[in-house]
Amino acid sequence: MAHTHGRFVWYELMTSDMAAAETFYTEVVGWKTQAAGVEGVAYTMFTVDGRPVSGAMSLPDSARSMGIPPLWLGYIAVDDVDTLAADIVIDGGVVHRAAADIPGIGRFAIVGDPQGAAFALFKGTSRPEPPAPQGTPGHIGWHELYAADSEGAFTFYSNAFGWQLSRDFDMGPMGVYKIFGLDGRDMGGMIVKPPSMQAPSWTFYFNVPAIDAAAERVTSSGGTIINGPMEVPGGTWIVQCLDPQGAMFALSAATR
Repeated sequence: MAHTHGRFVWYELMTSDMAAAETFYTEVVGWKTQAAGVEGVAYTMFTVDGRPVSGAMSLPDSARSMGIPPLWLGYIAVDDVDTLAADIVIDGGVVHRAAADIPGIGRFAIVGDPQGAAFALFKGTSRPEPPAPQGTPGHIGWHELYAADSEGAFTFYSNAFGWQLSRDFDMGPMGVYKIFGLDGRDMGGMIVKPPSMQAPSWTFYFNVPAIDAAAERVTSSGGTIINGPMEVPGGTWIVQCLDPQGAMFALSAATR
């Protein structure tokens, strides 16, 4: 079995309007949808060429009552969910949802880093599919953490998942962007969050064929552009957005 400890393997939208979210993301990203087929659970899977790449579910009432807005949650593969959840608490993080089994799928826990950014731990019961080639439309191309303290955040995630610092990139007034990876493959970056962002959080970049057309689809479908389109080092074009329910996400493309 491929060793995936420390890699993002799933992405989940928790939303206030499932039907509207399905329509929006199929239009903007080009995903297809299929029901997860789990009895008693309304869960939609977004697919690319028949391969599930992410999912969507209603934001739990408990989260809504706490004022948590719609959001995308990333699942990181681990060797042992329970042990790592306990380690995260020791390192100053929090467990939002204790480890539990998803019958026939795997075991997961929803946790938060010491600065408050939420993510999930996951250990699947089946052999993971190999990642799609970098840049494949519809797949997730980049993982970005907006932290209160990027140095402290990197230390935490490095301890938990073995992530390595690839390089620091000076973004001028925005601060230093820390590019991280695993086994020589870059996965994402960390930077101090702007004052306008209420709390530390993860943002995920979905690959699209061309950025301008995708940005137009965002706005025509009821979403909001909050940054971009802009070119980033390496020649990739990005745009950062909010979906109609307020969940933050981003798009990336090799061409404008």
